[in-house]
Formats: sequence, structure tokens, C-alpha cells
Amino acid sequence: MEALLTSTLSVAIAEIGDKTQLLALLLICRFRKPWPIIAGMLAATLLNHAGAAWLGEFISRWLDPKVMTWLVAGSFIAMAAWILVPDKLDDEESPLDKYGPFMATFVLFFIAEIGDKTQIATVLLAAKYDSLTQVIAGTTLGMMLANVPVVLLGKLGADKLPLKGIRIACAILFAGLGVSTLIFA
Repeated sequence: MEALLTSTLSVAIAEIGDKTQLLALLLICRFRKPWPIIAGMLAATLLNHAGAAWLGEFISRWLDPKVMTWLVAGSFIAMAAWILVPDKLDDEESPLDKYGPFMATFVLFFIAEIGDKTQIATVLLAAKYDSLTQVIAGTTLGMMLANVPVVLLGKLGADKLPLKGIRIACAILFAGLGVSTLIFA
């Protein structure tokens, strides 16, 4: 259960203010069809995070547990710093528009997650915990918890959120995760 809860919390925190939230907002503003967008996000996240978790589990077999602890802690601390750097939304025009909201969302979310904080977190969490299913379920749940409200609320209040303050709070939480990993390992 620890793997599920930690995975959910880590990814939900990392997603706050991330480019995928901006992408979710862009997609709902463009297509105005929340359920195909949510389904596309879910499918892309499951596929992307399953691959990332498998990679993390594979890596954990080859590294000493102490090395893994230091890597996980260092990575959480690095993610704390990374969170402070604002994402830039890529080109707003996409040839994927002609494929509809589900396929556009699936492709764009899958690509946006490659090398992203949450994908790296998924690799690290799978390396730390011996439960791929819980890590994949947790990271996917974290992604959905952070992004579904953006889709459902659309433009309502999006310009009024104090993004800088949110990023700082998230960075502090990730730094805390890194330090606690070192202390309690």
C-alpha cells in the first residue's frame, strides 16, 4: 500500500503546474469534449508509466540497495529544483486536431510525458518498491488527480491561480521526500 500511496502523492504533487496541466487546459479549450480527453490522458499515462515502471524495476535488479536509496533521494531533491522551472507549452497548432480529442490527447500526453518529471519519478518509484502494479496504478492515479480537474473546470479561474507559490510549495514537498528517503531508508 505504501508504494501506491507514495506513487500517487509524488506524481500528483509533481504535476501541479506542469506542462501536462497546460496541455489539458489547451485541449479542453480546443475540443470542449472532456470525456474523450480524459480517456486519452488515461490511456497515454497507463502506457507511458507501465514502460517507465518496467524500466525502473529492471534497473533495481542491477543496483545495490544503498546506491538506489541515494539515487532516489537525490532524484527527489533534483525534482524539487526542477519543479521551480516553469514549463513552456509547445506550439498551440497541431496537425493532430483532425484526429479528434481522444487521439490528439493520447498522442500529445504520451509525448509530453517522455522524459518528464513524472516519468522519471515512475522509474525511480518502481526501482524502490517491489510492486509494479501499485506503482503504475499510483502514478496513473496521481496524473489523473492533477489533470482531470483541469479538464473539467476548463477555463474557470485558470488565470487566477498563484502558480509561483504552488511551484514553491511543491518543491518543498519533493525536497522533503528526498530528505525523508535518506533519513528513513
